[in-house]
Amino acid sequence: MTENADRTTGEPTRRDALKYGGALATTVSLAGCSELVGRDGTGDSEPSEGETYSVTMAPSGTVEFERPPENVLTILPHHADMALAAGHGDAVSSMLYNPEYNDTIWNAFLERLDGVAVDWADLPGTWDPDKEYLYELESDLHLADPAYMSIMGGWGTDDIEEIGETVAPWFGNTFSNANKEPPAEWADRYEYYTLWEIFERVARVFQAEARYEALADVHAEMLATIEANLPPEDERPSVAMIILNQSEDSMYVYALNEPGFLTAHTRPLGATDVFADVPTESTVDYEAFIKADPDIVLCLAGMSEARHVTKTRERLADDPTTASVSAVENGRIHTQGGRNQGPIMNLFQTEMAAKQLYPDVFGEWPTYTEGPYPEIPADEQLFDRDRVADIINGDFDA
Repeated sequence: MTENADRTTGEPTRRDALKYGGALATTVSLAGCSELVGRDGTGDSEPSEGETYSVTMAPSGTVEFERPPENVLTILPHHADMALAAGHGDAVSSMLYNPEYNDTIWNAFLERLDGVAVDWADLPGTWDPDKEYLYELESDLHLADPAYMSIMGGWGTDDIEEIGETVAPWFGNTFSNANKEPPAEWADRYEYYTLWEIFERVARVFQAEARYEALADVHAEMLATIEANLPPEDERPSVAMIILNQSEDSMYVYALNEPGFLTAHTRPLGATDVFADVPTESTVDYEAFIKADPDIVLCLAGMSEARHVTKTRERLADDPTTASVSAVENGRIHTQGGRNQGPIMNLFQTEMAAKQLYPDVFGEWPTYTEGPYPEIPADEQLFDRDRVADIINGDFDA
């Protein structure tokens, strides 16, 4: 790891825009929020000259801001999705995990939101960078979970705190994706949030509370529609969420109904998870898959080239040992999108999963073969695309 001793002992390099609250080394308070000192045309906050505002979220603690950040580093796409939903997608200037893949998946969904797109494919980013790399990026916010950063081999707590103090603060939460145990050194300062609770705090960072509230209303209305129309539990399908192992006759299996924002789109649908007793992200062989005999298979990352849903359909149908599985026989193998979803992806994925699992109730999901998220007739949409696009673009009344 590249050391930069003069930077660790001198004045911070990016303190003109953001002030780090110093809470990485203290017990986290969860109650903090920004004090609204002004409003723009959409009802979002707009700080007055010389005023500051602060936002609190574990594990970073309280971070103080003078203005919304304009040069943001992310690791995983859920935080980048949140910046986009808050109307600040252009602030995302680096992404440490696979920006080209995330660009492909997100734009497949954003095709259905007029005037909303991302340009992530060529963002700088590399997994497990050295400290000098983050110094060179000169971000004014690391929109990322510092505890998650510590899973990279080259990063210890001291390194993370150094970057937070001398370049820009950390602000993010990732282990809420499945309420996973954080690294031991972060356990006493960690809290779990829902996807929309994290987004609420990220929206405050960008002074976009009105956008958060408007999108949260869209989300709540969709969930209310789903809840009111779900069939009884004994009439719901059995489901497997998988990624095929490319090198052998096995598959990774993923939870449908467990806590965390990875399942924020399937948990409200209450389907029967045929692998509920198998630890999520583990593997099962074809024998276990045949025995489980799911009615429906959901293919994670099924819009990507490497894990395309068409390849999964063909492989399972062409193998005589799996061809008789109910989902294969009945043509109910469906794509999913991004796993680390933010609020925009969550709206789409909740709708698509509802249609995939309950077509008789919520309208049929078109068989996906290629291209963007399919066009859904307006009267079968579970949320209003124009409304969501207008909110993101700031063209709405708060």
